[in-house]
Amino acid sequence: MNCKVKGNRAERRCIRILEAAGYVCTKVGGSLGVFDVIAIGPSNVRCVQVMSGGEYLSGLERQQISQVRAPANVTREAWALSVSMS
Repeated sequence: MNCKVKGNRAERRCIRILEAAGYVCTKVGGSLGVFDVIAIGPSNVRCVQVMSGGEYLSGLERQQISQVRAPANVTREAWALSVSMS
């Protein structure tokens, strides 16, 4: 499976999980920024970097995420999700 397709599937899965929990979500276009999904809830915002399969955060990516300045009600998260091949 193409890496881009695999990444898109993982991001859509993340969105489905967050929407089921009551968040309004948006996928960051092109996913060229620090985060792939932004989820807005009634009292908080979650910024999520989604990885699929065997991917991991590099030291640079961890540093970029930690340096994002955000209010106290905004979480910066990294999710590792597996996706099916079908």
